[in-house]
Amino acid sequence: MSEQRFKYAVVRKPAQSMVDGITEANLGKPDYKKACKQHNNYIEALKKCGLEVTVLEPLNDFPDSCFIEDVAVCTPHCAIITNPGADSRNAEVIDLDKILDKFNDDIENIIFPGTLDGGDIMMVGDHFYIGMSDRTNIQGANQLISILESYGMSGSVVEMDKMLHLKTGINCIEHNNFLVSGEFIDHPAFSILNKIIVPEDEAYAANSLWINDKVIVPFGFPKTKKMIEDLGYEIIEVDTSEFRKLDGGLSCLSLRF
Repeated sequence: MSEQRFKYAVVRKPAQSMVDGITEANLGKPDYKKACKQHNNYIEALKKCGLEVTVLEPLNDFPDSCFIEDVAVCTPHCAIITNPGADSRNAEVIDLDKILDKFNDDIENIIFPGTLDGGDIMMVGDHFYIGMSDRTNIQGANQLISILESYGMSGSVVEMDKMLHLKTGINCIEHNNFLVSGEFIDHPAFSILNKIIVPEDEAYAANSLWINDKVIVPFGFPKTKKMIEDLGYEIIEVDTSEFRKLDGGLSCLSLRF
C-alpha cells in the first residue's frame, strides 16, 4: 500500500486550562505536563505520515481548544468553519479563517441556528457522513450538505444516540475498511461497508487515524492494533491517555488535508 493523500495538518497546543475541559469520561483530571508530551509525540507521528504540521499556540480561555478537529471540516475543495455545539467552545472559531486561508482558496461557514462539530463528520472519498449528536443539529447538517453539493461532493445524515461524536465509534481507514464499535456495528447507514469490529473492551481504539496508508492507533489496545496490522497497514502508536480523560481521541487533535 502507498498513497499520499494528505499534505498538511494543523494542531493546537493544549492549554493549561485543559484540566477543566468538558468530559463525561469519569477518568479524572488530565495531567497537563504529560498531555503536552503526548501532544508532541502526536505531532511527530503526523510528520512520520508525511505531513507538514502547523502548530498553533494554546488558547487558555478555551479548555477544549486542543481538539481542533471540531472547529473545521477540511475537504479537497474547500474548508468549512463549523459552529461548535458546546457553548463553551463556540468562540474557538475566531480567527480560524485567517489560518485556513493559507491553505484554501474557499472558506465556508456553518451559521446559527446550525451547529456542527467536526468530530461528527467522516469523509469517505467525496461523500461525508454526518452524525446527529448532541453537538450537531439538522440545521448544521443541512447547511454542510448544501455546501458540499455546491463543490460537487455529497453528504448524508446518520442518526445516533449513544456516542459523543460519530467518529467516536466509526472511522474510515480507507480501502473500504472501517473500524466500528458500539451502536454503529449494526447501523443501517453502514450496512454495505467492510467493517472491522473493535472489541468492546477496546472501543476507544475505534478512533484510529488513517493518514497516507499509515494508521495511528492509540497506545494500549493490542487486539485492535493486530487487526489493523493484519490488513497490511503500517502502525504508529501514540499514547493519548490524558486526552481520553476529556473524551478526546486521535482524530480530534488535528485538521488534516
